[in-house]
This record gives sequence, C-alpha cells and structure tokens, in this order.
Amino acid sequence: MAGQITQGALDAMFNDPDRAQQQFPVPILQCLQIKTLDSKNGGAGATERFRIVLSDLKNYVQCMMATQTNHLVHDGLLQRGCIVRLKQYQAQCLKGKNILIVLDLEVIQSLGCPEKMGDPQPLGSRSAEPAQNPNLGSTGFYGVKNEPTQDTKPQFPRQAPSRNTSAGQGSSTIYPIEGLSPFSHKWTIKARVTSKSDIKTWHKPSGEGKLFSVNFLDESGEIRATGFNDQVDQFYDLLQEGQVYYISTPCRVQLAKKQYSNLPNDYELTFERDTQIEKAEDQTSVPQVRFNFVNIQELQDVEKDATVDVIGVLKEVQEVTQIVAKNTQKPYDKRELTLVDNTGYSVRCTIWGKTATNFDAQPESIVALKGTKVSDFGGRSLSLLSSGTMAIDPDIPEAHHLKGWYDSSGRNNTFATHNNMQTLGGATGRKDDTKTISQVKEENLGTSEMPDYFSLKATVVFIKQDNFAYPGCRSEGCNKKVTDMLDGTWRCEKCQVSHDRPQYRYIMSINVNDHTGQLWLSCFDDTARIIMGKSADELMEMRENDETRLAAEFVQANCRKLNFSCRAKTDTFGEQQRVRYQVMSAAPLDYKMEGNKLNELINAYSQMGM
Repeated sequence: MAGQITQGALDAMFNDPDRAQQQFPVPILQCLQIKTLDSKNGGAGATERFRIVLSDLKNYVQCMMATQTNHLVHDGLLQRGCIVRLKQYQAQCLKGKNILIVLDLEVIQSLGCPEKMGDPQPLGSRSAEPAQNPNLGSTGFYGVKNEPTQDTKPQFPRQAPSRNTSAGQGSSTIYPIEGLSPFSHKWTIKARVTSKSDIKTWHKPSGEGKLFSVNFLDESGEIRATGFNDQVDQFYDLLQEGQVYYISTPCRVQLAKKQYSNLPNDYELTFERDTQIEKAEDQTSVPQVRFNFVNIQELQDVEKDATVDVIGVLKEVQEVTQIVAKNTQKPYDKRELTLVDNTGYSVRCTIWGKTATNFDAQPESIVALKGTKVSDFGGRSLSLLSSGTMAIDPDIPEAHHLKGWYDSSGRNNTFATHNNMQTLGGATGRKDDTKTISQVKEENLGTSEMPDYFSLKATVVFIKQDNFAYPGCRSEGCNKKVTDMLDGTWRCEKCQVSHDRPQYRYIMSINVNDHTGQLWLSCFDDTARIIMGKSADELMEMRENDETRLAAEFVQANCRKLNFSCRAKTDTFGEQQRVRYQVMSAAPLDYKMEGNKLNELINAYSQMGM
C-alpha cells in the first residue's frame, strides 16, 4: 500500500511547484490527523473549519480544509489513516511554516484506514527568514505575509482554469473564492455580484468619505468586497447585481469585519486604485445565489444574533411604518412580514429602507431571505440585514416544494409561534435547568458572584397592583423614565427630547407557586405583557377611567400557569443583601411539548429497568 503514496510530493509542491505539476499532478497522501479548528471570529455565524495533517511517507504538513470539503468529515469518509487524492490545493508559507490549503480532496475508500506508514518528518521551509513579530493567531493559520525573496516562487492553486487577460497580460489563474487569503499573491476570481449596497457617506471631525459594498459568489463560496471614495466612482456603476465579473489583483484581502457582513467567510476584499474588474462574456458558469436555509421551527435552536437564510410562504404583510434611530435621530422605514412553512411554525421578519417601501409581493408568495439576523424578541423574530437579499418566488427546489405543500394542505393550517419557546437558554445558547421552587431555595441559586439561570413552571397567585408601571421615553430603544414638565410634555434627559405623552412600561412584582413552595419574581415590560395580556398603556388608561375593569384584568391574570425563564442574582439594598429573581422571559405552557418530555422520561426510566 505504501507504494501507492507519491513520496516526495509535498517537498515538490512547496519548493518546486513546476516539478510538482509535472511529476505529481494529483498527489496521493495519507491523513494522519483531523482536528476541529476554532474560528478566529467565534460566536454567531462562525464558520466550521477542520485542520488535517497529510503525509507522503517522507514528510508531513499541516493543512487547513476549505469549507466546501467539510462534508467529507461530516459523512465519515475522511478519517485518521485514510488515503486521499489531493485534487486541488494552495501551498503557502506562513511565519516560516508550510501550510497547505486543501480545496478539493477525494478519499480512496478501497484502501481503508491503515496505521501510520513510514516515518515522515515535518516539511521544512526553504523560504527566506520569517517576518519578525508576525500577527499570528494561536492556530498558526492567520498572520502577516512573509516577504518573498528572489528565489521564492509564487504559489498558485493546482488544477484551476485559466483565462487570457486583456492588454497582453498573458494568462491569469482563476482562484476559487474559498482559496483567497492575505497570503495569496497574484490572483483572479470569476464571481457573480449577488448584492450591492447603496452608496453610504460619513462625516467625522477627521474628515468625510463614502463607500459601497458588494457580495461576490462563485462555486466555492462567497466574499464581501468594499470600495471607498475614489473606488466608489470607479466601480459602483460598473458592478451590477446578477452580473458575472473577473476581479484581479491588486485587491487587498483582509480579515472580515463580521459586524458588517452576513457571509460565512473569514476574509473580505477592499478595492484598490489599480484593481482590475472586467465583465465576463460567459454569464452562465457561476451560480446565481447560494442559500443555506434553516426551517422556521429550527429557529428555536439558533443563537440570538446569528445570521441565517430562511424561506417561507408569505402569510401577512404589514404597512410601512417609521422609527427614529436613538443615536442619529434619523428616521428609518420598516415593514413586518409573517412567514410560515411546513414545520407548522410562523415567524415575523422585519425588512428596512427601500426594501420595505418597494415591497409589492402578494400574500401566499414564496419569499427566500438571505442574511437575516435572529432576535429573541417575541420568542424568535428576524431582521433582514442591509447586506442581506430577498427573492420572491425563486426558481429553486425548496420554493417549489413549499408552494406545492401550501396549495395542497398548508393554506388551511394553523401555525405556532416561537413565543412558547421564548427562554433565555434558547436566546443565548445556554441550557437553563428546570427547577422547582424548593430546589431554587435549597441550592442557594443567586448567592454566588455570578448570576444563576433556571426555568420554572409555576402559577401566578398574586400581582402587586401599586406602582406596576412607570412613564417611559417613546424613542426607539430608550427605556428611561420621563419627567412630567407640567406643560403637557414629558422630558427624557437621556435623549434630550420631549414627548407629548409617555409610553408606560411595566415594572411588576408577582408571586408564583408550584407544589413545593412560593417565590416572588420581578418582571419588566416584555414579560409582564405576556402575563397581563395587555400593554401598560392600556392598563394605565383603565386606572384613569375604569378602575373596576382594571381590577378585573388583574383577577384574570391570576391563576395562570406559565413557563418562566429566570435569573437569580444577589442585590444590595442599603446594608442588606438579598437574592432577586428576575423573569427574563415567560410563555404559556405547550402541553403537547410537555407531554412529549414526560413520555421521553418514562421511556428512559423503562430502558433503565426502573
């Protein structure tokens, strides 16, 4: 079996690429190790990556797999010891270390997964001295490029197609987007513009400027590109959504600013003065759009602030409304859509700006959204990012499947919302254990330095009716208390604005019981609305005009059994410390789901022989 390994291939790939191309066009190597690589940009939307070690019996080298090869790990094909064909790669030298970017790989299943063959040694670098104090992360895959010496040959991805460039520049290798990194030298990508932003301007004491951004897509992946100032004039009109272009160096590749992009790429591009952009004659060889859909039910398992793609049937369309941004005081148009799918769930999605005002799709259309941000407001809701896109009745299999389901049976269905899944654990990815009230007290939750979180199934038995709400600021995102100026206006000192009336917000204390005891819980506006079923404004109006009805509302809210997600934290009042239990979210019990949980517990006990 060792005879099938292309011994010496790794040394040639890094130090003599011309010989490697002729002698080892498709190297056969052994995989010695597979590891998950933590993303440099962790958190919501982080890209899963794998690091492997490949050996040619003489040498071994660290490799990072491009995301389009992840399926080999997920499908269980790529395993320790297996033999692989390296069909496309990019050899790089970082901080004096050789790193192989694997772009396409085939596992030779017939050869199995033998033990480590030979006694391979780490492949040494023949490049110049490494750059001093490079900005490398702990993984060793990101950092400052080593300046090549005269003997260093630029590395290109293997088996990539070429094209002839204009102006007699000869041929230029077409890179896959997934293969781009700050250490790539001369490259050209062929990609489709899937979205283009408006021109944005900024004004600061240090100066002013403008920018725009586009998303590029090819078969391997997506990447965001931004042009500033002169490059706005140079490229904005040239780049049109839906068209395919060649983009060539010089063009800066840098770590992506994840707060501005919804794409799963660790890098982004910045156009430069001499960046070459040319419209491609062949517009058909690049995919139109790439979706990674999450169904609406699965949103309950997605972390808050994650970016996802969603497709659904348009059930409701609200009118355009306007809000004022708290920081800039600029007005923004928004429109709320309700989408449903064949999981039996619905979700509310907010679209903004021109997308909202120009929206004209009819209910029962299929809407595909790319780049929506997940919020835990109202259980789960979505907001289309400025870098996101929307397609109405797209010609894709998922849309046809949904349309067929809705026409055949879905039109008459009722749909659940994520309100009954609104728990802090679902919002943050943290698992909140379900406790009884006696367990909360016996385990002294909330008495340590860090707060404790738990879920509680309990019944409301008493609601304090004095001072259950306060007059709040009406500005978007501001919850501060406003002052009655006694001239018909209410003043917010934080926003420095006056309102003709306040927006009342709940600040409520409730007593809840379960079969083990009672507990006082504090509720703020969002959770108290769920308990009361009405806004604080409505109850304050009753207090002024109909106290009998107000009392009836509190009576009606009593004896409701809810699922509370709570935080226990020690607060200090004067010189006295006490644990405060704050409701982070509340939802009516889903008895079907609770029944399923009990059934699972019974089955588990049965399997244990209990």
